[in-house]
Amino acid sequence: MVSQKVKVNNLIGLHLRPAGRLCSEAMQFKSLITFSYNNVTANAKSVLSVLGACVKGGDEIELVCEGEDEEEALKHLVYILEEGLQE
Repeated sequence: MVSQKVKVNNLIGLHLRPAGRLCSEAMQFKSLITFSYNNVTANAKSVLSVLGACVKGGDEIELVCEGEDEEEALKHLVYILEEGLQE
C-alpha cells in the first residue's frame, strides 16, 4: 500500500466532469484506489463516491493505492490531480 497527500488543482474541485476523468484514469489500474478527505473515504473508481466526498478546488486529499500496480497508479493520479484534471 502506498499513499500521498495531493492538492486538487482546479478551480471548481471534483464536480461531475473532473470526477469522471479521475474515475476513468483510476480504472486503468488493477489496484484498489481510494482517497480520504474530511473524514470521508471515497472509491476513486466510482463517480458517485468521488462526488459524495464534496472536494473543492484547492482542497488536499490523501490518495491510497493498494495492489500490483500501486506505485504507477499513485504517480499517475497525483500527476493528473496536480495538473488540474484538464479543467
